[in-house]
Amino acid sequence: MAREFRYTQRVRYHECDPQGVVFNANYMAYVDVGMTELWREVGGYDEMISAGTDMVVAEARIRYLAPLRFDDEFDVVLALTRLGTTSMTTNFRLERDGEATTEGELRHVFVPAKGEGTAPIPERVRDGLAAYAASPA
Repeated sequence: MAREFRYTQRVRYHECDPQGVVFNANYMAYVDVGMTELWREVGGYDEMISAGTDMVVAEARIRYLAPLRFDDEFDVVLALTRLGTTSMTTNFRLERDGEATTEGELRHVFVPAKGEGTAPIPERVRDGLAAYAASPA
């Protein structure tokens, strides 16, 4: 079982649509903020870029279960379900008061910072992410 990473956020007024619900695209922005904070915790993103490796989102899936509204406080919960050779898969959910409002999955592929193709996950990055990975390859 992967150790979960949790980061708390709050819905801001401008993120809501005219119905008072968070606009659908903003849910992925919340997940992106959570991923940024995960990288801050495990370290190595800037170092990875400087060393010539980057990562891109290759696949994203999202399921909306209940709306978030202005001023709701919620957690972004992340768990790395697969840490492969050149990619990683992360399950996510947004929780308000312990109840899931949104769930989904991201697959990131590691690539050369300049150029095309895939790149192996750098060892320092792999070591940092391993604490959150369910099945390191």
